[in-house]
Amino acid sequence: MDDLDPDVIQKLIADIPNEPTRLEIEKVFREFQRLKKTLARLVKHADRTEKKLEQAAAEAAEKSQEVQELSKQLAKYLSPQIYSQIFEGGQHVSLSSSRKKLTVFFSDIVDFTKTSDSMESEELTTMLNFYLTEMTNIALEYGATIDKYVGDAIVIFFGDPESLGVKEDAIRCVQMARAMATRLKQISNTWQDFGLERPLQIRMGIHTGYCTVGNFGSENRMDYTVIGNGVNLAARLESAAKPGQILMSFDTFAQVKDTVTCVERDQIQAKGFADDVRTFEAVVDEDNGSSLPLNIGQNQLTIPVSVLSLGELRAIQKSLQIALEEIGKNIEAR
Repeated sequence: MDDLDPDVIQKLIADIPNEPTRLEIEKVFREFQRLKKTLARLVKHADRTEKKLEQAAAEAAEKSQEVQELSKQLAKYLSPQIYSQIFEGGQHVSLSSSRKKLTVFFSDIVDFTKTSDSMESEELTTMLNFYLTEMTNIALEYGATIDKYVGDAIVIFFGDPESLGVKEDAIRCVQMARAMATRLKQISNTWQDFGLERPLQIRMGIHTGYCTVGNFGSENRMDYTVIGNGVNLAARLESAAKPGQILMSFDTFAQVKDTVTCVERDQIQAKGFADDVRTFEAVVDEDNGSSLPLNIGQNQLTIPVSVLSLGELRAIQKSLQIALEEIGKNIEAR
């Protein structure tokens, strides 16, 4: 019926002799025509709606791509853990903080001011970005939360927003520091490409203790960071460390002593702390530590010079001096 001319159909209906039947068929035909026109309008409307939906879907896909690109750019300004917490809904962005036991790490480049004064800004930027990239890759490998870069300095902590426990967090932090020191040795010849006469050396300080961690600032601009005496002590340890040294507090040593070889060093007077602070060095290369062999007749005594504290070395020096004096007296007597 849909393919026939309506005029032809109406003529056929008019030829039906039975009037009640003819009237009923005319009624059905008129209803059919009305439904046909309605269907045509609906199809036309559906076509327009489909085009709008296709256009909306295309626009949504474009916007989604823009959001993804924007989020990728934003991720570079946030630690991966913080980024995941925010975008997965695990952390509400508000001015809030909490007290947690963290392991805090500080590092900086030895004589960086002197180095920067001797370089052009473009060369300095390239060199510094290369260094920070190398160190950052290691930090992320060990699951660190990168707090901030302050020029050549790096501030890192373990224990928030993700934690494997205080002990494991401290171990990972010290292992990270050792990996950084090892990596610097591996790329020691690279610095000549940047115009540096001597390889870069860094100092590292680590402390485990209670800190306040969270969002600080204002509702319009906030920074996710860590504050407190624990942070200050890590910074003081870094300042007291010698070039290439990883200096940690007793609190960190107590957590890692069964896993990492450590040597107690001299106590330091840390600004802002009433008592002297015990310090410990994490040995980076245990196999290549320098030692002093002493052959005494058939016996050999080996002194592990690299892993002894300054106090221990001085005590050995004093004992050897006394021994030499006694030996001299015996020689003269004979």
